[in-house]
Parts: sequence; structure tokens; C-alpha cells
Amino acid sequence: MLTIQAYSKSLHPPDCGKSSCLKGAIAAYFYGSLYLYSLGCGGNRGTLPALGAGQFDENDPKGAKALASYFNFYLFATTLAAMIGVTAIVYVFIDQGWWLGFLISSVATLIGLIALAIGKPFYRIQQPGESPLVRVAQVIVVAIKNRKLSLPDNPEELYEINKIERVGTEERIPHTNQFRCLDKAAIVPKDSTAAAPWRVCTVTQVEEVKILARMMPILASTIIMNTCLAQLQTLSVTQGAYMDPRLGSIKVPTPSIPVLPLLFMAILIPIYEFLFVPFARKITGHPAGITQLQRVGVGLVLSVISMTIAGFVEVKRRNAFNQSPPKQISLFWLSFQYCIFGIADMFTFVGLLEFFYKEAPAGMRTLLLHLHFCHCHLATS
Repeated sequence: MLTIQAYSKSLHPPDCGKSSCLKGAIAAYFYGSLYLYSLGCGGNRGTLPALGAGQFDENDPKGAKALASYFNFYLFATTLAAMIGVTAIVYVFIDQGWWLGFLISSVATLIGLIALAIGKPFYRIQQPGESPLVRVAQVIVVAIKNRKLSLPDNPEELYEINKIERVGTEERIPHTNQFRCLDKAAIVPKDSTAAAPWRVCTVTQVEEVKILARMMPILASTIIMNTCLAQLQTLSVTQGAYMDPRLGSIKVPTPSIPVLPLLFMAILIPIYEFLFVPFARKITGHPAGITQLQRVGVGLVLSVISMTIAGFVEVKRRNAFNQSPPKQISLFWLSFQYCIFGIADMFTFVGLLEFFYKEAPAGMRTLLLHLHFCHCHLATS
């Protein structure tokens, strides 16, 4: 739809002398295509990592190592794709026209869809279960209804179903003593409708909500880092417009500035996977070299260093530009902050993906991965 609108002159808004002349059917067509694109991206972002990770057996030592490598290569693949997007596709947009850039993106997506369909017979498919959002809502609603009831002294008296009655994605989770208020959702009612989903919840269902609650601080702690990423994607691009865009004999277009961190990540991810992980694995014994939370912590520290460097670079750029006559410092100065943040993103992004996937209950993995991508985009916005 975007390709057709960019190509067809009849679908372009008329020149009305304002910043936006979109209205009527043309506006409906344009925003409809953007909403469809957002819906498609929303479906892919959280489910694709979960589908790929689901191909490995976490209980097998080889599978655990392969799972850790999968998330690294997932980031590597998306990094390469983003590099093509901000270089080759940007060149097509600027030099050949928007419609051709959209067409190339559409064809590439179609090829990806065909590849996904061809591989379907070979995938390990997880059987669908209940909606995780509904299960969370049931626990909260029933816990509120039962707020005046007293919890039994023995947790074994709380409601639980046997293995045969469980759905495909549900695994039994033992009871914990945190967030005891939620345990009231598992109090068995005195009437005969004990199995009604909106009257009583299982201990496993309650524990799933507890796990979700425990992960919220981890999710919230990385919002600031994604705010830093937004700064590099917006302010740093604006900075580049007032800097000397020549890196040697190459003149870098302003929209292609984000290729700098992507380039560093594309170089560093293989180094991390093939050199650092085996070395760290011998020391720690962990399949991924270091734990997921350690990766996140390293990424947060590096993001602080990156933003500190960004502040010094901006001071240098502003002082040079305020001279008479104004001077432009080299675009190369941005590479320092981009390099450090590229390393930070490599640690934190993969660490969070692997952490949410491994720690989440089987039926909530996709939900938590979607939350991870959602808060990334919210911070960027």
C-alpha cells in the first residue's frame, strides 16, 4: 500500500501551503497502511525470537548452549538487516524514489514469509493454550473478589489441577510465599463450582502472575537505556547535520548516521560469540558465559559511559559551531559514543531476550518478549 501511494501521483496530497495536507480518502489510505505495518511488526517482534528459541531443548546441555548462541545470532541478523536499511535502502529513497525503496522492502518481506512457510514442517511447534492476558486478568479479578477471605495455613489446600487436566503450554509451578495477596485467587470456594475459571485460579496460574510481577523491575530498569538509544537515533542525527559529513573520501548522508553503532555491533557480536563466550564459559561454567542479568548490568554501565561521551562531544561541537566563522567538527566524533552504546546494546538486548524467555512460564514467553519490545518503542517515542 505504501509503494502504491508513493508511486501514484493521484494518491499524493495536494500542495496546500501547510505542513500537512493529508485529508479525506488519501489520509485514510495512508494511515491505514501505517497501521497495518505496525500491526505486522507487532506480530513479528515478540513471536519470532520465541519461535526460534523454542527449537532448542533447554534441559539438554547442547541445547542450552545453542539457545544462548541463537539470541546472539538473532541480534546479528537484525543488525545486518538494519545496516542494509540505513545505507542501501536510504540511498534508494534519496536517489531513486520512495516507491522503489518501499517496493524493495515489500519484496524482502515476502521472501521472508516464503522462507518461514517452507520451514514450517521442520519446526517444533508449541501447542496453543489459553491467552496469558486472560489468565492474568482472572487472577487479579478473583483475588479482588476473595480479598476478605483468610488464606489457609497449609498452601496445599489452595486449588491446583492434576497433570492430565493441564493444557499443552502449562507446566506446574510450585507455590512461593511472595505476593501472598494473590494467593487468595486460589482459595477453593465452598460451593460446587470450584473449577469455574473466574471463581478460582490454580496455584500455577497465580505463580505465573507473581513471576510477571517480579520481572517488572527488570523491565523498568532498562527504560532509561532505551531513552539513551532514542537520543542516538534523534539528537545525534541532528548533530550530524551540523558536522562535517565526510569520513575520508566518503560523504555520509544524515539518515545513514545510525549505521555507525550497527557496524560496531556487526563486528563485535561474532567476536563476543566465538571468543568471549567460550573463554567465559570455562571460568563460570554458564552456557552463555555470563548470566543474563550480568549482561544487562554491563550494558547499563556502558550506556552511562556512552551518554557521558555524547555530552562532551556535543560541547565540543557547539563550541566549534559558535566560533566566528563557524567551524564543523568531523562526523567521526560521533563514532565514540556510538561504539560504546553499540556494545551496551549488544549486552543488554540479548541479555533481556534470553532472561525473559528462560524465566517466563511457557505460556507467557511471547507476552514478555512483546513487553520488552513495547517498552523499547515507548522509550524511543
